[in-house]
Amino acid sequence: KSGLPGDTWHLRKMDWCYEAGEPLCEEDAALREVAIRSGDTLLLIEGKLPPPMLPATPPGFLRVPVWWYQPGGPTGHWKSPVRMNSTPSPDAPGDPHREVSLRFLGDLEISEDTTVAELKAQAMTLSPSSELVIPSPAFLRAWTMEGQRPSRILRANQQQLKEYKLGRKTEICLEPLEKEENLGPHDVVLRTQMRLPGERAYTPCVDLVWDTARGWTASSLRQRVAYFCSLPVEKIEIAKYFPEKFEWLPISSWNQQLTKRKKKKKQDNLQGAPYYLKDGDTIGIKNLLVEDDEDFSTVRDDLGKETQKQLALGKKSQEALRVPSSDLFSGARIPSRPRAPEASLSIHVGS
Repeated sequence: KSGLPGDTWHLRKMDWCYEAGEPLCEEDAALREVAIRSGDTLLLIEGKLPPPMLPATPPGFLRVPVWWYQPGGPTGHWKSPVRMNSTPSPDAPGDPHREVSLRFLGDLEISEDTTVAELKAQAMTLSPSSELVIPSPAFLRAWTMEGQRPSRILRANQQQLKEYKLGRKTEICLEPLEKEENLGPHDVVLRTQMRLPGERAYTPCVDLVWDTARGWTASSLRQRVAYFCSLPVEKIEIAKYFPEKFEWLPISSWNQQLTKRKKKKKQDNLQGAPYYLKDGDTIGIKNLLVEDDEDFSTVRDDLGKETQKQLALGKKSQEALRVPSSDLFSGARIPSRPRAPEASLSIHVGS
């Protein structure tokens, strides 16, 4: 009915934080059997459904679902000759909020002693990815996934999977790269985007590798970004993007706090609140030489917030309609049960 090409589409139910939830695999089931109610939001996403439940994995082995991943419209990434499965959107060029391109490749049953490099090599043999021309596993970046999004990079190619303590439900996605990559234990990969002056838009993503060996401080990150952009550190402003909230949080190096007891400067740590910085986060960069306002938002952010507001209002109206008639009188004052008279209590402890 949507007029979309191909037959590799599936439905996902939007969860409470407005993200795509688990896929609806039972296509022949009634709506009530899969807990679909009036007012729920369903997302039509391109990609094959994961295979049905398989037998238990032997001890010492992992059954890892593998996905093919490519960020929307990146710069500095290897371009696939095969059309990637991404939902088209009318965003402006360089908009960081595009849908994540994911294609399910299949399951790998591998030993926990397998290295990351061997995992990449075996994943390349899965049918959809075998159609892609990848020079070697070193041109792939392996991520663990959370909530259908890349979460943590499996850095060391010669490290065994058991050292990463992957759970039984861990999923992996592979990202193609233009050149070989060998990340160190302290390297963090961030998606950086330069703000286009006067347009409320950004350039396409460019990966930045930040060495955090000297700490996860705002000052260190600002210096790395300034060097990356060939700008004076005092002439840039940076902010982390929170896609689930459609919000940008500026990162300043002047937020050191003075503790009352020790009277010492407490260095900021971007891994903690309120930034929770990690691999794959989007960092917006503003050149103060050409634009000095404090706004990092885009038109898409305005639309996203408005959509979230409307969805929240719609859910509230649906919940109000489901209130039982007996609850309509719950506000009436109900006489409380009279309390019994107090009685003294004597406790005797034997010798």
